[in-house]
Amino acid sequence: MSRSLKTSFVECSGRERAHGILDDGTYNELLGPWDDLESPHLEPQGIVPQSDDGVIIAKGTINEQPAVVISIEGNFQGGGIGEVSGAKIAGVLEMALKDCEAGIKTIPVLVFDTGGVRLQEANYGLLSIAEIGAAIVALRRYVPVIAVIPGKIGAFGGMSITAGLCSAIIMTREGRLGLNGPEVIEQEAGIREFDSKDRPLIWGTIGGEQRTASGFADVLIEDETEAIKEVVSSIIEDDTILVPRTEKVRRYIAFLNLVNTKKRLSPDEAKLLWSRSEKELVQSNPPFLEGDKATGRGKTWFDLLRGDALEIGDVPSVRVADAVIGKKKVRFIAVVPDAQNRFPRARKGEVGLQEGWSIANHVREAIKEDKNSEKRAIVAIVDVPSQAYGYHEELLGIHQACAAAVDAYASARLIGHPVISFIPGNAISGAFLSHGLQANRLIALRDAGVNVHVMSKQSAARITQRSLEDLEAATKKVPAMAYDIESFDQLGALFSLVDGVEADTPKKKDRDIIYKEIERAIEDIYMVRSMDLSVRLTSSFALSGRAASILVREKLNEQWN
Repeated sequence: MSRSLKTSFVECSGRERAHGILDDGTYNELLGPWDDLESPHLEPQGIVPQSDDGVIIAKGTINEQPAVVISIEGNFQGGGIGEVSGAKIAGVLEMALKDCEAGIKTIPVLVFDTGGVRLQEANYGLLSIAEIGAAIVALRRYVPVIAVIPGKIGAFGGMSITAGLCSAIIMTREGRLGLNGPEVIEQEAGIREFDSKDRPLIWGTIGGEQRTASGFADVLIEDETEAIKEVVSSIIEDDTILVPRTEKVRRYIAFLNLVNTKKRLSPDEAKLLWSRSEKELVQSNPPFLEGDKATGRGKTWFDLLRGDALEIGDVPSVRVADAVIGKKKVRFIAVVPDAQNRFPRARKGEVGLQEGWSIANHVREAIKEDKNSEKRAIVAIVDVPSQAYGYHEELLGIHQACAAAVDAYASARLIGHPVISFIPGNAISGAFLSHGLQANRLIALRDAGVNVHVMSKQSAARITQRSLEDLEAATKKVPAMAYDIESFDQLGALFSLVDGVEADTPKKKDRDIIYKEIERAIEDIYMVRSMDLSVRLTSSFALSGRAASILVREKLNEQWN
């Protein structure tokens, strides 16, 4: 493909972007339109599917180095990630990982043009993004994983967390990187918090120039195809395993500690604080502060499961304690409400800036302490209503805080820590991706108050331009759109769905039931001896509930070499 130096990367189609990064004449497109792998979930909702489901995979070389480019086509469903598109991305990364493990260094490049999870497929996208993140963390041990975020849509939702996991992020000025889209913030927090029609506000908060200057992207590049290819090539040629920002926990905690949350921080002030934070790295965790004595299932179950174990922590909204179940050491982690939270948008139990980095800190602390001894189990107690929605959250990189938590849980799992999620309450959106969805095994209570989804019903209705009644009707056609835990169980990701437990006011007998489930999950992890997330595709429910995810991987395996 011959292109001028001034060819706009943004104006190219997803297919042209993928092919433009690879060496001319060296690539093969995998799982292309002729393979007819379209979403089975759109047509029942009156939506015309696309034969490649909006993800283009080009396998070839970059400067003769084996590489694969994954390009998301923003013109189809806003680049939303559904079951097929998500399985294509996760499956490609898993194949690249196998190559790397076999000594064939295969560089993945992801081109983001996506609003995150495709709401019409909801929990399919949520599971896929967790699997994509798991593969990136595993791949980074061998090769750099490179993200390119040009203009048009950018990288939002769970895919912004995915971008935050990458070794290096390249952005154009037109690119945007943020967890919560402007319209969603306005819906959840009001127009005074974030005006979704204020373009200078949007780019000043999450645009490419701001992200690069404030520590959330690595290279700001002109919107030219050849220029982007040159930067990608230089990263590959450097042959250095980059330290991802998700592992720079102390630096980002120092950054947050400098913020005066009682006044609205300007984008320029955020840049200055980022520069200052390098000189003011925290030397130790601040003392645990007493927070609000709020109630909630997360707090209730944390107190019950930890028993008499001493509590440790650095922020009141993240409760942490080391205990013993049977003969197994366990670290419990829960996110709970705190009415005095420094960041007001995270006072009702949301996963916010402090929460993401605090989770990462406590998981990595366990990894370090157990390096030469028995690796304790890590149990995430999940009752999270959502991620925090707010101006400061986006300006200060909530997507990166969430990515840090994802990375920490995935890293612990990969080196042998059993990671268990216990879900007694809500498990919603980026909060669940960050706190719970990287676990080896998921345990949930069968209870009407246990819900799993990608977004609140009100925001989902606004983004999909449906009424709440229409949204509810769609769940009957696509169970992955439903909120109830029984529907989520049909997708095959749960290890166990526990009956006969009092969710709101549990007693000792309820605690003992969950202790036994945790012990059983740990034994199963050791028996299976697989520390990745592939078990989620082998259950009896998954064979039907995620049939398209399995089929995509089978076809990709056939075409890879």
